[in-house]
Amino acid sequence: MIITDGMGNALSGASAAARDIYAQALAEFRIYSGDPVATAQRAVEDSPGFVMGHALLAWLCLLGTEPAGIPVAREAIAAARRLPMTEQERGHVAALSHLVEGDWWAASRTMEDVAIAHPRDMLALQCGHQIDFFTGHARMLRDRIARALPAWNAGMPGYHAMLSMHAFGLEEMGDYAAAERAGRRAVEMEPRDGWGQHAVAHVLEMQNRVEDGITWMRANPDAWSRDSFFAVHNWWHLALYHLERGEIAEVLALYDGPVRGGQSSIVLDLVDATAMLWRLHLRGLDVGNRWQAVADQWETVGGAGSYAFNDWHAAMAFLRADRPGPLEALIEAATRAASGAGDNAMFTRDVGLPLIRGVKAFAEDDHAMATRRLRAVRNIAHRFGGSHAQRDLIDLTLIEAALRGGDAALSEALVAERAAIRPHSPVVLDFTRRLAA
Repeated sequence: MIITDGMGNALSGASAAARDIYAQALAEFRIYSGDPVATAQRAVEDSPGFVMGHALLAWLCLLGTEPAGIPVAREAIAAARRLPMTEQERGHVAALSHLVEGDWWAASRTMEDVAIAHPRDMLALQCGHQIDFFTGHARMLRDRIARALPAWNAGMPGYHAMLSMHAFGLEEMGDYAAAERAGRRAVEMEPRDGWGQHAVAHVLEMQNRVEDGITWMRANPDAWSRDSFFAVHNWWHLALYHLERGEIAEVLALYDGPVRGGQSSIVLDLVDATAMLWRLHLRGLDVGNRWQAVADQWETVGGAGSYAFNDWHAAMAFLRADRPGPLEALIEAATRAASGAGDNAMFTRDVGLPLIRGVKAFAEDDHAMATRRLRAVRNIAHRFGGSHAQRDLIDLTLIEAALRGGDAALSEALVAERAAIRPHSPVVLDFTRRLAA
């Protein structure tokens, strides 16, 4: 007899003990806490024939976009393929087989079909949601979860995660009021839900509600940061609010402290560190040797050409740390990726390489060239993933390039565009003063 989890999903090859360990791993994954990779490994050690134990391990290794995770994921997928499995489990393995080869869209569609047939498969929903984030698919961030919500209720384990995922999708689609309600409710149900905390932080960022954002993030930081894989990104959001207010000392204190100051070798943390330093660079601030530490970590991580969004950030670090060798190697890897197989070829060709060339021109003070290259891609930049808040770095760089390059008409247009959605922003007011000068 096949064992099932608490939501009725089959767990082929699992013992009762492995089922319970797997449930623990899923709970950790839902709040991005603990070490779900190690927990998943314990489940397959208990039951080597446990299909979803191998699948979960592969998902965790791939969704961090860590180059080192790919060979581990391949082994887990190969182990799962050798086992008897249900159609639902076969869907997970098929999606993983697509993803490990870089076929993000095929993996997304496969997980979409699994969740339509099995709307209480939290792992299918959460992994699909993460793929939607990495491919910049705002509508599916919302609708993948909305489709399944009628099958859930507040008494079910993990319901808070359904709310937090839906909240983030609503935010990325611009439905800020509904997103804030869902996100706050998720955190009320589970204070350690870092994704729900993050969804509300995005709402407040997009609405430029800086004071509300600082209050939200500082109300209970122990809950969302303690033993959380997602803590750095949420601290980064708090730093964004302080940066908007021009509180540079506080930004640097957060950067050197909980944002980990470029000391982390985790790719998602390096993205945050790089993005914050580049924002400070745009303001003309000297950050000392901080760029060197971040560039060191990007060199250690490697994997250039595997995911364009990461390559763009690594390029910014190499530019500011004056690392021409690693930068050239990255551009060569990205150029090969652009003509290669998998969806990252499109991510890189359409968005990644033009952005890398744009920030390179900016760093070389060729502001006219930077302006042309950034303008060419900013309206399609969602194609290579990230959130609106993360991709805002493109707009900020473009405005600076136009201002520094003396393009008065474009500068005025871009500042007016930003003022329309952030009328009370100190950053916009500073842009306006510079235009007047």
